Amino acid sequence: MMSAGANPERACEGDTVILGAGIIGLATAYYLSRSGGTRPESIHVVDSSAELFQCASGFAGGFLAKDWFAPSSASLGALSFGLHQELAEAHDGRRTWGYAPSTGISLSSVEDSESAVGGSGEDWLADGTSRAQATKSEKSVGAKGPVWLKMKEGLEVISQKGTVAQIDPLRFCQWLLARCLERGVQLHHPVRAISVSRDAESQLSGIRISKNGTETECMYRPLLNRHLLTITVPCTRLVITSGAWSPRVFSTIFPKSTTRIPISSLAGHSLLVRNHYHSPENADTEVCHALFATDDVGFSPELFSRVGGELYLAGLNSTTIPLPEQSSDVKIKADAIEQMKKCAAGMIGAVDGKDMEVLREALCFRPVTASGRPLVCRIPDAKLGGGLKTRGDGEGGVFLAAGHGAWGICQAPGTGLVMAELIEGRPTSANISALVLPS
Repeated sequence: MMSAGANPERACEGDTVILGAGIIGLATAYYLSRSGGTRPESIHVVDSSAELFQCASGFAGGFLAKDWFAPSSASLGALSFGLHQELAEAHDGRRTWGYAPSTGISLSSVEDSESAVGGSGEDWLADGTSRAQATKSEKSVGAKGPVWLKMKEGLEVISQKGTVAQIDPLRFCQWLLARCLERGVQLHHPVRAISVSRDAESQLSGIRISKNGTETECMYRPLLNRHLLTITVPCTRLVITSGAWSPRVFSTIFPKSTTRIPISSLAGHSLLVRNHYHSPENADTEVCHALFATDDVGFSPELFSRVGGELYLAGLNSTTIPLPEQSSDVKIKADAIEQMKKCAAGMIGAVDGKDMEVLREALCFRPVTASGRPLVCRIPDAKLGGGLKTRGDGEGGVFLAAGHGAWGICQAPGTGLVMAELIEGRPTSANISALVLPS
């Protein structure tokens, strides 16, 4: 068991435990530690993975949009896009995590390209169609397109200036984690949450975390004692930010609850390849591109160029690949990667006969909901089961932030901020009234 940035003598009633050290959990810890209303050292981030960011948070595309969202999450999306920009401006985001303005382009191989743009903005991922349908911008026919793209016919600009951007999510997550630890936030991994404890009034008072995933009798001890298999971290505020694993986490720690967390997993393979057209001399001025193609290769490819000469290809998704026990157990499908390599070779131009250089092959699991809306809310005590109660007025509660689908990276800062506000019982900076558990 590891505790980084921790004061082993410090843990008391009223602490906040965040289950999941992905981008949503870290963004929540980041803003909560800076709110002025919560001591950073009273925030505990717990994750079961031995190596962090080895799934959706680290292997995502990193595409950011301001206004590509349905009304239910439009306020959250706009808030988050602005926070991404603020963080980048304040902390040299271009150099540190590859933040850069982008241009959204649709590539259609069908005569009626209207099928690629339009729709609710919520259902495109579940339907397996192009994300381009989510944009609210007017199309601009005859786009020139990025130099690295072989295909030049049927291109349309689908974003307005200043409304889309790009980051490297792995570097952004690493930056968030470092800032949290600097503030005194405590990180515990690889450990699993196995049960909650309650006080004499049946109120949430702590959570048991285990190194081997099983219950072992043990009172709270200093967190750096590596010989202990199970410890109890006193807390009155509990936050579930475990992505596609959130339903499992909830049912594990609240076994008497009949509530179903309506989140499922969508597996998605991706490739990261070298952009041979990249010129280091233009690194400070290059504009990124986000390319969305319609389905003519068995899936709807998405290609994102990044600062520094990387191209990210995704879009090959599957609902039939089962969610593993944890992210470290993910097994890439060779046939899927081969299909993506063929797609990349057909779309990306070669330079001086150079073969395509693959930098990374990955498979991640996105947390999705049937509605397409994320869940960003406090879970009512009645849904916890077993008569468990929590404190009110910002002193306690069980909270959930998951189900963002392909928009997790984009909506992370906004989600983190409003979660910090919810946890402390303050008004939220975005309208999240529609992002609650169904009755």
